[in-house]
Amino acid sequence: MNRQNVLAGALAVAVGLACGCEPEKKADLPPPPTPGQGRSNAVTAPNQAGGAAGATSTDARAPASAAAPAAPRQLCAGQSPRPAPSSGGLSTAAAKGADPLPANIGFGVGKWVWVNFWAAWCKPCLEEMPRLLGWQQKLRAAGVLIDLAFISIDDDERQLSRFLEAQPGTGVRASYWLPEGPQRTGWLRALGVKEATELPVHAIAAPSGQVTCVIQGAVEDSDYPTIAALVGAKR
Repeated sequence: MNRQNVLAGALAVAVGLACGCEPEKKADLPPPPTPGQGRSNAVTAPNQAGGAAGATSTDARAPASAAAPAAPRQLCAGQSPRPAPSSGGLSTAAAKGADPLPANIGFGVGKWVWVNFWAAWCKPCLEEMPRLLGWQQKLRAAGVLIDLAFISIDDDERQLSRFLEAQPGTGVRASYWLPEGPQRTGWLRALGVKEATELPVHAIAAPSGQVTCVIQGAVEDSDYPTIAALVGAKR
């Protein structure tokens, strides 16, 4: 009788072990990463578990050539200059104590103007703001007269105001504002950008007032030499 019990117990353990491995064999794999992930607000970040598993799997299969540096992006290649949009009538928003913005953006007054379209709900927009502010200082130190104009396309002004109020003294505490409507449509159309495009969007205007470069998606650290060459920064 004892021998039968032992055999029955061993059989039960074996069945249990077999059942415990089965879910792992059938577990769903994380979805593949989205092309261009991280450069626009349309990207959805994976959950922590799925992201970690995907990273481990990718690293294990990555070929040796994956470590080679990527070629510089051609941000403005093939673009024809176009007149800058009319800057009159823009609304402004600012945190308490922040310097007020000029009523108009100064296109065509002898300096470069970098316009950044952003929104408080756009994570890549917020992540690149310190980079843009740092590049403005770096370009000015390299002899380039350049202004940086942030234009929010938030539909909810309260969301915009909350963001500006939460920024440190060195952050973005004032911004132009283009709520949904004919004026926003006109601005984007003048730049050749669809209204339903992904954010952020950058437009760089020459001292003559001609927009010479439109960039859709966030800029990266590796893009600085291209921008510096475009605006004629001294080495």
